Amino acid sequence: MSNTVLTDIDTLRQRARTNVEQGAITEGYQADREEIIRLLNESLATELVCTLRYKRHYFMASGIKANVAAEEFLEHATQESEHADKLAERIVQLGGEPDFNPDNLSKNSHAQYVAGSNLKEMVLEDLVAERIAIDSYREIIQYIGDKDPTTRRIFEDILAQEEEHADDMSDLLEGL
Repeated sequence: MSNTVLTDIDTLRQRARTNVEQGAITEGYQADREEIIRLLNESLATELVCTLRYKRHYFMASGIKANVAAEEFLEHATQESEHADKLAERIVQLGGEPDFNPDNLSKNSHAQYVAGSNLKEMVLEDLVAERIAIDSYREIIQYIGDKDPTTRRIFEDILAQEEEHADDMSDLLEGL
């Protein structure tokens, strides 16, 4: 049995009208909004850098196994771009500004942009980047805890897909 006491309807209605200009941020928001926006922007940079690296790999893949790898690279590039969109949307919901400045992407990204000179190096670098994202997002989820369930859920969904990406890259690497 939970110790949580539910707020009465009249109080909920009154609170909703207070600071209405803050949009989705209500009195019940418990996280450090500026810190969450910073983490979201770092993650946005990570996703954008990964999108660019996967796109390059898609176009540069060559060799006997290139078709299979290229299909994975393109699928992952599309999904990383979707992750970036979700993160940017959340930043705006929290009253922040998503940082798409190209000069800041490599600096703020958790993963590095390593091009790789052949298919095996490309797959390896993508796997390394996925492993960085997995650890990073897992720590962010733990940091957020119950203070911002919406942002936590976004990171949980992205984390699940990053784990799939790492599994895909690991399978590809074994076949090379």
